Amino acid sequence: MGIFSRIGSLFKSNINDLISKAEDPEKMLNQVVLDMQNQLVEAKKQVAVSIADQKRLEKQRDEHADLAQEWERKAMLAVKAGDDNLAREGLKRKAEHAGQFAEFGKQAQLQKDAVDKLKDQLRMLNDKIEEAKRKKNILIARQKRAEAQKTIQSTMSGLSDTGAFDTFDRMAQKVDQIEAEAEAHTEIGNELTGDTLQQKFKALEASSAGTDDALAELKAKMGLAPPPQAKAALPPAAADPLAEPDAAKAAGKTVPTTRNR
Repeated sequence: MGIFSRIGSLFKSNINDLISKAEDPEKMLNQVVLDMQNQLVEAKKQVAVSIADQKRLEKQRDEHADLAQEWERKAMLAVKAGDDNLAREGLKRKAEHAGQFAEFGKQAQLQKDAVDKLKDQLRMLNDKIEEAKRKKNILIARQKRAEAQKTIQSTMSGLSDTGAFDTFDRMAQKVDQIEAEAEAHTEIGNELTGDTLQQKFKALEASSAGTDDALAELKAKMGLAPPPQAKAALPPAAADPLAEPDAAKAAGKTVPTTRNR
């Protein structure tokens, strides 16, 4: 009976250690199950010893039963031989063995009852260990799920920190500043390269041409001027006054005719 009390105390102490210590639950649960299995092995050994004691008591009981029968047989032989005194001694010895038979029989029965109870407790302990194994797997799965949730929550908490977003804002402003400086350098480089006076006139001409074209399109849209692509054809060039006398002379000449022969 003591072995099962020790097993129960060990199981409770291991569970309390698991709850109180901030250690890896998976390792602790594996260790608890391992300890329980080791204690189960020891409990089986103790039950085996109890069964052996039961068998030894039963054997001694049977031996005394046989001896009692043997002394009874001897007493009967003495009676047949007419030796009553010897028969009385034989019967006394039979009574002694009969008493031992009854005592060993009683002890053997008590041992048998204890062994049966130990076997029941051993089966219950084995069932408890198997249940603990199943619960261990469930607890480990819950632990891993909780750790994953904790990691995700920690990550989300870090993202919700305003410091991280402030860093992004500062970096965005810095990139904007770098881009603005690059554009400024490009603009300055273009303005200060080559003949600046020539560039100013080109810019002015481009601006004027663009404005004139826009104005012409607007007037054409309003019906105040023809479309830009339908401009009037240029007037014909004036006749050259020096060429007119030559033309008149050419007109006054007659083409000679061929006489008939």
